[in-house]
Amino acid sequence: MARDRAQNGDYSGPIKRLLIGFLLLCLVGFFLVWRIDSPRVERFRAQVIDRVVPSFDWAMAPVTGAVNILRDFQSYQRIYQQNQELRRELQQMKAWKEAALQLEQENARLLDLNNVQLDPRLTFVTGVVLADSGSPFRQSVLINVGARDGIIDGWATMDGLGLVGRISGVGDNTARVILLTDTSSRIPATIQPSGQQALIIGDNTAVPLIDFLELPDQVRPGDRVLTSGDGGVFPAGLLIGQVAQDPGGRLRVRLSADYERLEFLRVLRNRGNEKLTDPGSLIGPAEPDLPLQGPPSPFESSEAADG
Repeated sequence: MARDRAQNGDYSGPIKRLLIGFLLLCLVGFFLVWRIDSPRVERFRAQVIDRVVPSFDWAMAPVTGAVNILRDFQSYQRIYQQNQELRRELQQMKAWKEAALQLEQENARLLDLNNVQLDPRLTFVTGVVLADSGSPFRQSVLINVGARDGIIDGWATMDGLGLVGRISGVGDNTARVILLTDTSSRIPATIQPSGQQALIIGDNTAVPLIDFLELPDQVRPGDRVLTSGDGGVFPAGLLIGQVAQDPGGRLRVRLSADYERLEFLRVLRNRGNEKLTDPGSLIGPAEPDLPLQGPPSPFESSEAADG
């Protein structure tokens, strides 16, 4: 038995070396054949590829399946992440919806308690934007309503959500609107919920400046900016946008109006507040005059004592 094992060990070594040498010769020959630039060799290579490659589909099937599984796993992972994000956004939207319903109910109760009458004269005329200024130094647009529609200089314009600007120049059939981003625009505003009064100043950028704040520490990014109605230029309570902060630390307004797609503008008919020409009418009716009675004289008091 020991002799058979020794003979088997003596034969296995030369056989392994012979197989390794044959494999190396095959690889060298395969490399040389594959690198030779000859038409005959090219045809030979094409015939070899045509015969060998189709028969190796079974060997490539596991690799192809593994690649498809990896791609499907990555796709499922992205879908799972998007689903989680949508769930979070849905929860946030539900919270906002509940808050909006509560605010609506509270607003309705307050209006009912206070018997608030909204101004019925605040109507609007819708105009189509014809052209813009096309100048980096003047921010304005032209709309197709004018004096024939009763448009007056100074009226506010909105795009349906936020304030866009004011009328500045009226023709018979057209009117020009100076946008809030123009350098000549100055809008008195109120910042909620702090109630701070400010001035919105255009500077030819998409986010106008907030200036002349009394207490800037009470204003936070995200606060709502509304028109204050001071000066009688704009009606009070029109939405302008939200407070934002630039990299330099200055407060600005992220406008609610979509300035990239100004197609239709609403011109608010604002006749202004009623002017009081007779301030005395605000005072109630005077009471009837009563005879003036001074303190009793000492003679009257002494006579009453004698009697």
